[in-house]
Amino acid sequence: MDLWFAVLQALTLALVLALIYRPLGDYMAAFYQSSRDLRIERGFYRLIGVNPRSQQTWQSYLRSVLAFSLLGVLFVYAIQRAQAVLPYSLGFPAIPSGLSFNTAVSFVTNTNWQSYSPDVTMGYSVQMLGLAVQNFVSAAVGIAVAIALVRGFAQRRTGTIGNFWVDLTRGVLRLLLPGAVLAAVVLLAGGVIQNLTGFTDVTTITGATQSIPGGPVASQEAIKMLGTNGGGFFNANSAHPFENPTAWTSMFQIILMLAIPFSLPRTFGTIVGDKRQGYAILGAMAAIFVVSLTALTLFELGGAGTAPLAAGGAMEGKEQRFGIIGSALFGTTSTLTSTGAVNSMHDSFTSLGGMMPMLNMMLGEVAPGGTGSGLYGMLILAVITVFIAGLLVGRTPEYLGKKIGPREIKIASLYILVTPTLVLAGTALSFAIPAVRADVESTSIWNPGLHGLSEVLYAFTSAANNNGSAFAGLTANTPWFNTALGVAMLLGRFLPIVLVLALAGALSAQDTVPATRGTLPTHRTQFVGLLVGVTVIITALTYFPVLALGPLAEGLQ
Repeated sequence: MDLWFAVLQALTLALVLALIYRPLGDYMAAFYQSSRDLRIERGFYRLIGVNPRSQQTWQSYLRSVLAFSLLGVLFVYAIQRAQAVLPYSLGFPAIPSGLSFNTAVSFVTNTNWQSYSPDVTMGYSVQMLGLAVQNFVSAAVGIAVAIALVRGFAQRRTGTIGNFWVDLTRGVLRLLLPGAVLAAVVLLAGGVIQNLTGFTDVTTITGATQSIPGGPVASQEAIKMLGTNGGGFFNANSAHPFENPTAWTSMFQIILMLAIPFSLPRTFGTIVGDKRQGYAILGAMAAIFVVSLTALTLFELGGAGTAPLAAGGAMEGKEQRFGIIGSALFGTTSTLTSTGAVNSMHDSFTSLGGMMPMLNMMLGEVAPGGTGSGLYGMLILAVITVFIAGLLVGRTPEYLGKKIGPREIKIASLYILVTPTLVLAGTALSFAIPAVRADVESTSIWNPGLHGLSEVLYAFTSAANNNGSAFAGLTANTPWFNTALGVAMLLGRFLPIVLVLALAGALSAQDTVPATRGTLPTHRTQFVGLLVGVTVIITALTYFPVLALGPLAEGLQ
């Protein structure tokens, strides 16, 4: 019965996403290619002194991305440090400097890692002006970079990849803002709260007194899901009934997380002039998603031991209103996108079940990935796939009419190496430096042994891949983790963006070459299978040794 329910839930989700795919994908392609500006957009361009018709080289586009993101980090840091004097601070003091740095970097990089309990740390001003604003613009930056790469494939001998300020503005005003407003209305109808009442003292059924926090939750919940951000308004995140009251609101939040990432392949296919290419990318994403979801669901349904048997299943850390099936679907979605939201505690999953969200992030979150980052990650893997296929048949590889030469493959290879280097180096340093190891083992790790290693590995995997979810047993609000994870988030976000934009510039400077009999068709099932294989093999070869020391060893005990 449980398996049939899981299949029915997955089919319902697939049907909704199939209905969204074409209209949303075509809509994004239309406004990112449009030469017409809305009146409010023209006013914004005049305010910042930007000519919307000017085109940028990849270097200029990158400078704009980095400058805008740096200003975001500085603003979010400053507003946290000034919290005590802001209105609607709820009496909370200023955020300590180390935590302010970590949080500012986290939200600007679309990671939304939280080393604190939000509902007892952040006032409404910081939540709305700092964190919620970054939920919009960090998501828009990711989509803009993906569109720039798509233009690199589509354009011929221009050397330009669009205008960052135009792409950013349109992403916010034409996509994320209206989408978030509609989503917030639906969530309000489902029981998600939206107020500025602060804390309300209530008497519990046992006669004790408890302070219940309120807040502008629905508005932040909508963009946290739609923009694949993931930071919770409450410490329990989407397991909290004020954020996610019922099973159907949980399914709606899953749809929000997947809507844009799964529709971007349609946008890609439309812009490059071959919609079959979009279906191929979508097919690879969907195949990985289905396999991951199936594995996690089976691991959790098959949870062994006295406690799972007594509870009727591995229900530790899961809400009864979602159950194992709903928790597995949510966990798979949030870690295969860059959302990081949770409606159950991944730290309480079975040993092999807990490995699956970690492995989802290690894949690079490309199935379908975050808003924008999933598409450009999968396109990088497609470049590597055609290169490998070209070596097998002894000819120069091509993708969408662009030759994949030494420069392009070096850029793609460096992209693949960034996050594993950050994950493995961060985990190793946490145990290799004596003073750091002593602090980690005495302060941060509550579950020593194999599971403790898994908690640290999960933290760096989440940070470097800009996911933001966590194994809840790790105390990360320490000088080491605030700094190390902050650096991992910064480098994990912007080093790949540098490489993606460099690849976009190299491709846009090329002319297209006509397809011949020796050209590998990249819209067929054969290519989809090759792409999935390359994605999995690269991940397995990179991470298998450390997985064998942590979750695999724990699961096989």
